Amino acid sequence: MTLSVGVLVSGGGSNLQALIDRIESGILDARISTVISNVPGVKGLERAAKHGIPSQVLPHHDYPNRRAYDQALVRSLEQADVEAVILAGFMRVVGPDLLAAFPRRVLNIHPALLPAFPGLHAQKQAAAHGVRLAGCTVHFVDEQVDHGPIIIQAAVPAQSGDDVDSLGARILALEHRIYPQAVQWLAQGRLKIQGRQVVLLPARVLRADPSGLPPCLIHPMLEYGF
Repeated sequence: MTLSVGVLVSGGGSNLQALIDRIESGILDARISTVISNVPGVKGLERAAKHGIPSQVLPHHDYPNRRAYDQALVRSLEQADVEAVILAGFMRVVGPDLLAAFPRRVLNIHPALLPAFPGLHAQKQAAAHGVRLAGCTVHFVDEQVDHGPIIIQAAVPAQSGDDVDSLGARILALEHRIYPQAVQWLAQGRLKIQGRQVVLLPARVLRADPSGLPPCLIHPMLEYGF
């Protein structure tokens, strides 16, 4: 079964592109029904147009408060028959109206190993802190920032002399691997939340595909094609 998703962006949309690539290759059982940006003219919208994906701009400044904006988002997503919402560099905190409309169906990716370094500038925080391991996390979204149950994480060694750009580039490469994998698990109905823990239900056939990865640790293990 193909999962209809809406992708929310605020910028370049490289994670959006990673989803598009997996969908077009036939690996990811999802369909991007709409791309919505709160910022006009961003590259994420260009990516959607290039691949014939419907998109729209909903500037948050056009709404009197956060709740009114979230309600507008919900209307647009429901009009596109979206079943799940994927935050791909969406620089807005989503509220209870959107979460209630898509219960346990809103995913986000964060460029740190949560619960470490939540919020903005996570790569910069990690580099400044001198961590030995950095990485990224896909999680379900709840009403707290970067707080919801964790689906998958990937870690890379932080190297001597790393700055936000060098560390961020290695983290981003892993984001493009683990985010489509998490969406695939959601599409397959294999994610079960038990308290703070996300349980990955078994697949009928499980094939690991670690090829082409830099030195890293990913858990749960990537499956074939991701």
